[in-house]
Amino acid sequence: MLKSWIRISLFAAFVSVSAAALPAHVSAQDSPVLDRIVETGTLRVGMSGTQPPFNMKTRDGTPMGLEVDLANALAAAMKVELKIVEIPFADLLTSLQNGDVDMVLSGITITADRSRSVSFVGPYVVSGKSILTKSANLAAVQEAGELNESDIRLVTLRNSTSEQFVRANLPDAQLTTVDSYDEAIEMLRAGQTGAVVADVPICVITMLRYPNEGFATLNQPLTLEPIGIAVPANDPQLQNLVRNYLTALEGTGILEALRQAWLEDGSWIAALP
Repeated sequence: MLKSWIRISLFAAFVSVSAAALPAHVSAQDSPVLDRIVETGTLRVGMSGTQPPFNMKTRDGTPMGLEVDLANALAAAMKVELKIVEIPFADLLTSLQNGDVDMVLSGITITADRSRSVSFVGPYVVSGKSILTKSANLAAVQEAGELNESDIRLVTLRNSTSEQFVRANLPDAQLTTVDSYDEAIEMLRAGQTGAVVADVPICVITMLRYPNEGFATLNQPLTLEPIGIAVPANDPQLQNLVRNYLTALEGTGILEALRQAWLEDGSWIAALP
């Protein structure tokens, strides 16, 4: 209850200062997506719903997570309703390009290749690649090359930068791709894979979520990766608006409070299925 009250207070504070953060020249000209948001009064945000602590569901199916709170803050600042659209991770950016959603918040790493088709605002979190494993030997590796062995089985989220990382740097390892982290974790629990390759927060939170599984992760990430908000490439006004909102969130300390609430405080894990 206290955490919910804190979030509501943070959102109210953000809405009160966000208007001052926006430049006077922002307009709806050449803004097809922003026009649709304003005219319909709805912000459609795509996310997988299966990426704790970024986005996931409670036991009763209610969305929660850092990105859920961030999406709520953006919708509140725009004075529109938030509609969370759950889409498999591999299809999120295609759905954005097809106009099925207005933006994507789902642990999306900002990359040069992705920036050729969509625009990014952020980052709001800086993460990195790590592994989740039950093997003490794998948890002790210090560089990616130590995982590049033909007898090492790895699993990643399909169409993720984790998959790209494995294919580029660990070509000799056996790779399986899945549609959700829940599938990957179940494979690890069942001994069907040696390690899950994922972003650091996901590895750490999974260890807290399953304290009796003997999971371990690396002491240091293998990479550093910026996580950002994906928006349509054809709407610079929406991109500018979201950038200014994110700047206001950072400047007022609200974004840091959300990072602490979801990345450092694991009390919310009790609400998961």
